[in-house]
Amino acid sequence: MKSTGIIVEYNPFHNGHLHHLRETRRMTGAECIIAVMSGYFMQRGEPALVSKWARAEMAVLSGADLVVELPYAFAVQPAETFAAGGIAVLDALQCKSFCFGSESGDIEAFRQAAAALLQNEAAFNASVKREVKKGISYPAALSNSFQKLAPGSALDLRSPNNILGFHYMLAAARQNPAMEAFTVQRKAAGHHDAAITGEIASASAIRRTILQTEDLHAARPALPESAFTMLNRHQNGNGHFLHWALYWPFLHYRLLSSSEEELRDIYEVEEGIEYRLKKAAVSANSFPDFMRKVKTKRYTWTRLQRICTHLLTNAKKTEIKRHAAKPAYIRLLAMNETGRRYLNSVKKNGTGSRYFKVFAANCPAACTGHKGRADICPPASGK
Repeated sequence: MKSTGIIVEYNPFHNGHLHHLRETRRMTGAECIIAVMSGYFMQRGEPALVSKWARAEMAVLSGADLVVELPYAFAVQPAETFAAGGIAVLDALQCKSFCFGSESGDIEAFRQAAAALLQNEAAFNASVKREVKKGISYPAALSNSFQKLAPGSALDLRSPNNILGFHYMLAAARQNPAMEAFTVQRKAAGHHDAAITGEIASASAIRRTILQTEDLHAARPALPESAFTMLNRHQNGNGHFLHWALYWPFLHYRLLSSSEEELRDIYEVEEGIEYRLKKAAVSANSFPDFMRKVKTKRYTWTRLQRICTHLLTNAKKTEIKRHAAKPAYIRLLAMNETGRRYLNSVKKNGTGSRYFKVFAANCPAACTGHKGRADICPPASGK
């Protein structure tokens, strides 16, 4: 069975994601689309609006065949580590190709960019470090360094999805050069667009609309029917969507009750920022207020959100570094019958067998999460 992998967050699943899924199947001829998806926290350190089970169900009802979780040690990380983890999981699932969304839409530009970097990797990394020390953002440092390495390249590495695509290409070249790459150009809405202006909108705009208006219907034009139904079910059952303001009391307590030494053990807490975190927590009256007090040119909003996530989850440096070397397991979130058949075929292949011992252990949890729906979750036996 021909399979293609995608690496996603679906926070929430929207019409742009639906377009990506459909184009992925068309471009690759895939019989089975495998989505590697973040869990409860996103790459930029934001909490997901709804659970990973609900987002996985949205994906399967909208065209994905198999959804597995990107482990936390890769999911809440900079682009390079996020991409490496996603590609590693797809490789373990024996995907022959992968497809990502990008602002560029030109896969040849990505191939040339990855080849240029791999030939001059040490010089490129040194250049990025020098640029960052000037006080500019990582995307700007990446773009400046790449333009020095490959002047005149058609690839713009200031755009977030191009950056991720670039790292997907590098990860695939390092882990499995035979894995074929495809890209789908993003339609209409930009990653940072603030408002919903049509049927295609960014996930950021959709989240902002939902959280600010508290009206799910305001985001309905940008959502597939199945995703809207799932989000509506969640809102009716829980009364709210998840966001940082809800986690602030727990984060605030953690900061006030922990010593600087304890904070220093947490992943990404470096260079003495633990003192700044403690000081800001004393006077902050909300999560945005805390973030504004801590933010500097060196510590971006995104990096600080990731630190806050690691504080909440008590993710220590030693643990993350140990688990981020390579995914040690694959956790199943949802599948349809096509995904079930593909998974069975892969499990019979000895090359991936060590990963799938965890599937059986997690199948009952998956079924509980989906309330036993046979069309999207595995049998309780784990077979």
